[in-house]
Amino acid sequence: MASAGMANLPDLKILLAAPRGFCAGVDRAVQMVERALEKFGAPVYVRHEIVHNRRVVDSLAAKGAIFVKQLNEIPASTQQPVIFSAHGVAKSVPADAANLNLFVLDATCPLVSKVHREAERHHANGRHVILVGHAGHPEVIGTMGQLPSGAVTLIETVQDAEALNIQTDRLAFATQTTLSVDDTAAVVAVLQRRFPDIEGPYKEDICYATTNRQGAVKMIAARSDAMIVLGAPNSSNSNRLVEVAVAYGSPRASLVQNAADLDWEFMNGVLTLGLTAGASAPEELVQEVITALSERYTVTVEEIRLTDEDVTFKLPRVLNAA
Repeated sequence: MASAGMANLPDLKILLAAPRGFCAGVDRAVQMVERALEKFGAPVYVRHEIVHNRRVVDSLAAKGAIFVKQLNEIPASTQQPVIFSAHGVAKSVPADAANLNLFVLDATCPLVSKVHREAERHHANGRHVILVGHAGHPEVIGTMGQLPSGAVTLIETVQDAEALNIQTDRLAFATQTTLSVDDTAAVVAVLQRRFPDIEGPYKEDICYATTNRQGAVKMIAARSDAMIVLGAPNSSNSNRLVEVAVAYGSPRASLVQNAADLDWEFMNGVLTLGLTAGASAPEELVQEVITALSERYTVTVEEIRLTDEDVTFKLPRVLNAA
C-alpha cells in the first residue's frame, strides 16, 4: 500500500525490452574469470576489459582479477591464468603469450571466432576481405589481426562502400558482430551492387543477441516518450541500441551507465519510458534504475518480449574439472 507521500508521485510507465542485457558470449567470458579465480586463486590476469562494462570489471577486480593492457605488464614468472577478452585478439597476441610461457584461457566469443575463421577461409581462397566495422574497436582489431597486413580493408559507412576502390574482383565481406542490423544491411547492399561476385558469410555475422536486442527496441521505441539504454560508452552494441531507438520513433534516447548517472531533466515530460540494456550490462543495473525511478514516480512495468534466448556456450574443459 502506498504511503501518503507516495500517492502524490507522478505516474510513469516503463516498457521493458526483452531480451536485454547479458548475451551468451559475455556470460561465458565473465564465468571464465570467476571460475578461474575459484580454481586457481587470485590473481587472474585479464588482457583488456573482459567485456565493456565498468560494473562487471570492478566486480571482478574486487575478487582478484587484474586487468592489463599488454602482456608485458604480467609478471614473467607467473603460473596464474591469463584470460583474453570476449572481443577476440589478433593472432600475434596468443603467439606472444606462448613465447612468454603464459597459461592462457581464451574467452573470445564463439560468434566472433566464427568471423575470424571466415576471414581466414576467404583469404585462403585468394579473396581480399572487406570488413564492415568501427575503426579502433577491439573486435575489429582482432579480426583484422587474423590476416596479414593489407589483406583486409575496413569500411564503416555506405559512403565508404560507394567510394571503395579495390583492384581485384576476388572479394569477400565480413562484419563486426555488434553493428546496427539496418545500417549494415545498407552497406552490404552497396557492396553487392558494386561487386556482384563478392562472397559473404554462410550465416550473417551480426550476432543473435545484437539482432534480438535491436528488434526488441524497435517494438517499443514508437510507444516511448524517451528511451534509456544501460551500457558503457565504449560498448558498440549499446550505442547502436540508442541509434535504433531514435530511428524507430522514440523522440529521444540516452545511454546511461548506472542509476547514479540518470539525468532527471531528461525525464521531464516522460509518461512512458522505454528501458533496455546492452549485451554487456548486467540485469542488476536495470533493476537499480527501476528502483531509482520508483523513488520519484509511481512506476508500472510492462515487459515487451521479442523472443526467448536459450543460447549457451561451454566453458573450456580446464575450468570444468574439479
